[in-house]
Amino acid sequence: MTVALGPQSRRPGTIDVIVIGAGHAGLSMSYLLREAGIAHLVLERGKVANAWRTERWDSLRLLTPNWQTRLPGRPYDGNDPDGYMAVPELTRLLEDYARGMPVQTDTTVTSVRHRDGLYHVVTDHGLWRARAVIIATGACNQPAVPRIARDLPVSLKQMTPFDYHSPDDVPEGGVLVVGASATGLQLADELLTTRRPVMLAVGEHVRMPRHYRGRDIFHWLQRSGIHDQHYQEIDDLSRGRRLPSPQLVGSAALPILDLNHLQARGASIVGRLAGARNGELLFSGSLGNVCALADLKMQRLLKQIDPVADADGAPPPERFAATRVPGSRRLMLRPEQDGIRTVIWATGFRPDYSWLQVPVLDRKGQLRHEGGVVDAPGLYVLGLPLMRRRKSSFIYGIEDDARDIAAHLQDYLSYQARRQAHELYQDAKPG
Repeated sequence: MTVALGPQSRRPGTIDVIVIGAGHAGLSMSYLLREAGIAHLVLERGKVANAWRTERWDSLRLLTPNWQTRLPGRPYDGNDPDGYMAVPELTRLLEDYARGMPVQTDTTVTSVRHRDGLYHVVTDHGLWRARAVIIATGACNQPAVPRIARDLPVSLKQMTPFDYHSPDDVPEGGVLVVGASATGLQLADELLTTRRPVMLAVGEHVRMPRHYRGRDIFHWLQRSGIHDQHYQEIDDLSRGRRLPSPQLVGSAALPILDLNHLQARGASIVGRLAGARNGELLFSGSLGNVCALADLKMQRLLKQIDPVADADGAPPPERFAATRVPGSRRLMLRPEQDGIRTVIWATGFRPDYSWLQVPVLDRKGQLRHEGGVVDAPGLYVLGLPLMRRRKSSFIYGIEDDARDIAAHLQDYLSYQARRQAHELYQDAKPG
């Protein structure tokens, strides 16, 4: 049972700040705004942690260890710090965190416009006006399905991670999983337990071990300062923000979940899905190059960690075998002949800003922002990949970003108040 406010619990009016989204980012911002004494309201289209409740598969666990599942004012205090939190545990944590916060659930924002110095936030329960708006809806509102999906044979069932909850949702027969990030590998690995044929179409990916030198890889990413790297220090920020999630799974049982592991379990790998023609699926011939590049980048990452691990007296470095690439590269697939009945698009996600009627989107539909400060006065975003730091997209990374945005917001509101007071004074002056 959610303890947040219901849709009719507050009468629409004017308020300092509206936060859109009651996931970990929106709730973290609410905590800081409450701490600063700033009047605000969090609007959520479903229940608290709605995306986690409705848009994740059953077996999913966080990629980060429990000791990193912390929020402003709420460190991890469980008895399994090195475990990986399941989705039901996380939703309970967020629901408990929301207690006492001004969260209005079951309220869908249908449009946001800027007019007369205020943001007009239209919802299915009325109109709010706010001096500032914080978008905390996340970057994973919709599956990013490529246009090629329209060219696939109609006999193939097409699914996204939003459609998938367990292998029971997938028809009998072979499955082609498109995408080799964390989502693609986890789904392929789970489908292999059903003994059905699984093929993985592999594009650019980030290979990473679960454990290295006796510690979880996220320990080293934090300890070495890699995850604290500021967005202004990134050479190619646009590319950095587009990188797929690392090939990890929330389990200590596997030292590494990679293409070698899947192939050892019986999966076959092919190159990136490049086209479809006359009922045939066509794959890129660059599989070897893509895998070699991922191997090289992983080794560079581990070498960056090694000096810190050496100083900490960690065990010696492990060596990970290069990714095995089939000697005979498969460039074409006939789904019916090859027994493939289903395609799962694990090709990433994208945000949905269809409700945002402020001219702040680039030609690709992404927000124009500088470290979360959107290109419109009083408009902010929180929870995007590499928004202010490399850790921005992870739960434990939200606090530093949220504090930065809260500080900028306080300055903005103070400036607006001073300007308004000055205007009133000028209007009140005689003659």
